[in-house]
Amino acid sequence: MNFRLILFLLIIPFFGYSQKTTPDFKSIEKNLRNPKSEYNTDKLIFKFKAYPKSLDSIEAMHLYYGRNFKKDNILTTDTEFQKLADAFKGNNFAECIRLGKILYEKDPTNLDVILILLRAYDYMKDGSNFTHHLTQLRLLTDAIKYSGDGKSEKTAYQVNSVGDEYIFLNILNIGKDYIRSSKTLSDSVIDVWEKDNNTIFIKVLYLDF
Repeated sequence: MNFRLILFLLIIPFFGYSQKTTPDFKSIEKNLRNPKSEYNTDKLIFKFKAYPKSLDSIEAMHLYYGRNFKKDNILTTDTEFQKLADAFKGNNFAECIRLGKILYEKDPTNLDVILILLRAYDYMKDGSNFTHHLTQLRLLTDAIKYSGDGKSEKTAYQVNSVGDEYIFLNILNIGKDYIRSSKTLSDSVIDVWEKDNNTIFIKVLYLDF
């Protein structure tokens, strides 16, 4: 299985749903921090790691957008992630799995880490772990899909980072032949991707409540 097929597997459920849910960030933050809430961080992370197929779209939304309220996220500029990226670039997939599992334990909803683990487990022909992480990746990217329809600035898809934006663009099969323009807002940047008559709006968040 190659990267394009992984992305195809993520695309499959995209056309089966039409309901969109605009994230309510203040409610998400409140729910995640409330130990009595069904959307409490610890409860959701446990289900995400052990039983990702049991999570619904609202729980997925809390997990994905709840990253904005975490202080210990792994960044692509961190030394630990750079080591993982170097192992991946060198096709050292056994090392990718070793390093990736460490970062995954620290930051299990990190799309970059999950995607590298997916590629590594695919290469190592570990179908069980591959399927598990594919379910997780699909769950989180579905949260982005349900955040809007991407047809206007008001209904833009909402992502947590530029890295997540590019992962999502690959899922939408939007490549280098698209032209990007950007508009800065108080809480985000709106990226507009255009090709011929096709236009996609994506909001890159930088929340500060």
